[in-house]
Amino acid sequence: MARRRILVLAVLAALAAPLVACSSGTAAPAGSAAGDDYGLAKAGTLTVATEGTYRPFTYHQDGSGPLVGYDVEIIEAVADKLGLEVAYQETQWDAIFAGLDAGRTDVIANQVSINPEREAKYLFSEPYTVSPGVIVVKEDDDSISSFADLAGKTTAQSLTSNWYELAQQNGAKVEAVEGWAQAVALLDQGRVDATVNDNLTFLDYEKTNGPTGLKIAAETDDPARNAFAFAKDKTALVTAVDSALDELRADGTLAKISEKYFGADVSQ
Repeated sequence: MARRRILVLAVLAALAAPLVACSSGTAAPAGSAAGDDYGLAKAGTLTVATEGTYRPFTYHQDGSGPLVGYDVEIIEAVADKLGLEVAYQETQWDAIFAGLDAGRTDVIANQVSINPEREAKYLFSEPYTVSPGVIVVKEDDDSISSFADLAGKTTAQSLTSNWYELAQQNGAKVEAVEGWAQAVALLDQGRVDATVNDNLTFLDYEKTNGPTGLKIAAETDDPARNAFAFAKDKTALVTAVDSALDELRADGTLAKISEKYFGADVSQ
């Protein structure tokens, strides 16, 4: 009986032995099954929090079908490097950090901007999106070439955005709009002189609708840096994700995904 018990334990131990091979690129840590040392919510799976309604970053084509987008393709490329499956938890932005805090998700992939307030609570990967704020005007308008030139001009801005404050601080008269689409409509109609927004928004608009007859007149000196967000105890996971991002940047994958969605490399 004793020999049989020892034999069974040996078999169980063999079955529990770690598997260190990964599907490609970066290997999982020695001594752990795929990703176990990362403290994942589910072993072998990277559980990703995302909105799923934020085009072109994370959305469903035509409102149905699989999740697609810039952030989706990048996090899946990272997971492939780490030998991990990907599972998504789609949620509204207001609740997206709650799942991370509770340990239900491992990472947020949703264009999270790095700022001091968030850095006090969370860990961040290296940025995979770098984007300045830009002034957008009509192609034939040369009267604006800097933010100082907004003084006395009329811009179209959402009242709840940071761009509203930036335009106002530079002396612009602000026409309140609900969002980018309405701002561009007013600009096309000649009812405003410019709109201030994120460069990614403009590039996506140009890629989808171009040529639009619009151009960038100026951009901010301090671009937004967007990255994957993690709970503070995910140090090993962040290190592994950064390593994967370095490989994807070096082999041109990040640039290729950027070009696909924006017609430019916005990854650095």
